[in-house]
Amino acid sequence: MAVVHILSAGAAQAVVENIAAAYTRETGNGVKAQFGAVGAMKARVVAGEAVDVIVLTGTLIDELIASGDVVASSRSDLGKVGTGVAVRTGAPLPNVSSAETLRGSLLAATKVVCPDPATATAGKVVMQVLERLGITDRVKANMRYFPNGHGAMKWLAESRGRSEIGITQITEILANKGVTYAGPLPGDLQTKTIYSAGLSARAAEPGMARDFVARLTSPTARDMLAQAGYQFDT
Repeated sequence: MAVVHILSAGAAQAVVENIAAAYTRETGNGVKAQFGAVGAMKARVVAGEAVDVIVLTGTLIDELIASGDVVASSRSDLGKVGTGVAVRTGAPLPNVSSAETLRGSLLAATKVVCPDPATATAGKVVMQVLERLGITDRVKANMRYFPNGHGAMKWLAESRGRSEIGITQITEILANKGVTYAGPLPGDLQTKTIYSAGLSARAAEPGMARDFVARLTSPTARDMLAQAGYQFDT
């Protein structure tokens, strides 16, 4: 059985897995997908890892096109994803409707979990938000970083307190049943990131890879993307 190899941002995991299941049912071909922080995924591509389809931020796909690792003109945008706040299901929902209430909620939290800012989009956003709110030093001792948003949400879902807060891409919150979405980062603290798919320049199965990318941007996938938390320009 032929297999399509995919390296993907965690923000696209739910949709990629759903499309992969349908693809295998309809074609008989297999899919091997791995998910993680975008910086880590990009590093694996640049290092020469065997891959057919790459799903990262649009910016990183463009960088991989420039470096010759992704086929020029193969970029296909999936949509935009914002950053949101979550708590363990059953815990009180924090007020995150304004910069001031978000600031108070973060200061009151016993733990703030997010993806590692060294490699993850959402982690970088969190660091920017803390700096703009002027509380970086005050919450430093309560911060905990994870390799990706899925890991952060898994920890949050298994936490036992009532004052832990998680911040990551909204798609990674909605995909985890053990956490509850409290709301998006408010106002101009919000950052929406475009996620895109591209064809690896070293694809062993370029035809299958193109087919998979086409499925990721099909009307059926668009409905899945919307349900997963993606937004689209109108």
